[in-house]
Amino acid sequence: MRLGINLGYWGAGMDQDNLAVAQEADRLGYAVCWAAEAYGSDAPTVLSWVAAQTERIDVGSGIFQIPARTPAMTAMTAATLDSLSGGRFRLGLGVSGPQVSEGWYGVKFDKPLARTREYVEIVRKAMSRERLTHSGEHWTLPLPDGPGKPIKLTVHPVREHIPLYIAAIGPKNLEQTGEIADGALLIFFAPEHAEETTLGSLRAGCEKAGKDLADFDVCPTVPMAVGDDVDALADQFRPYTALYVGGMGSRKQNFYNRLAQRMGYEKEAAEIQDKYLAGDKEGAAAAVPRQLIDSTTLLGPVDRIADRMRAYAEAGVTTLSLAPAGFTLDERIASLRAAVEAMERAGLA
Repeated sequence: MRLGINLGYWGAGMDQDNLAVAQEADRLGYAVCWAAEAYGSDAPTVLSWVAAQTERIDVGSGIFQIPARTPAMTAMTAATLDSLSGGRFRLGLGVSGPQVSEGWYGVKFDKPLARTREYVEIVRKAMSRERLTHSGEHWTLPLPDGPGKPIKLTVHPVREHIPLYIAAIGPKNLEQTGEIADGALLIFFAPEHAEETTLGSLRAGCEKAGKDLADFDVCPTVPMAVGDDVDALADQFRPYTALYVGGMGSRKQNFYNRLAQRMGYEKEAAEIQDKYLAGDKEGAAAAVPRQLIDSTTLLGPVDRIADRMRAYAEAGVTTLSLAPAGFTLDERIASLRAAVEAMERAGLA
């Protein structure tokens, strides 16, 4: 198991600190740093900025939103970033959610599985420098009865195969991800529930494509906070968990709420959502079970974090991407170093 760092979103006044975090992760030997996008900072600009000022660490999109770009533009961006970084780019994709897809990009949020499969097929074809033709439900290339013709990428990517990841939560999406991707970007991953919530579906997809899950990158992002008071550290993540379980998506379409239910928190997930959607965010946060937080984060002294890291490794995680808590650069840097120490104590380094 290797370590990664998730820088999240940029533009919140901490950009120079984020760069310093990426540079320290690079110095410490972290495998990858991810940058996100929603409807603020875009990931490609951030990744090019980080890649230009680091040496060894991979840079990954966590994620490029599928409704934001045509597949051909994503292929161009991936090839460019891989070239500029000297072969250090990882392409993470995701469908985003209905509010952002339809409200920000004006793209109908329908048939996300079929759309993702088709998108990945076009991206891979374009990056392989084939002449680009495609006839599908969502894209037709070239457009019929017009001046367009099959063309191919003019630049030569540094690598023949750029690793492709998909952000996946639901069982069907996880299975498709195992089939068509090289890795999965995961959230709220609990080692105790890994098989029934995540790995079983990924394994089925890998087998469908004639692959072995052992060769697939299982990559969850895990919040982390170091300290002695575990209860107080867990409380830091109550608003974060309540936001996702209670407020992401609609009442009928919240992937994170369904994940909490699959982990055995049916009653609690319903209560969190009811309170959050009613505007009682504090009540929603208070309703988050401590065990749900503890099982999906790394909390406590270094030795306790080492034990949890061992559990993640034993559950099949291959890249553990951290989201360290802390409002100051020193706190975040200290977390990066503590994670390396925990890996060593766990015998995983």
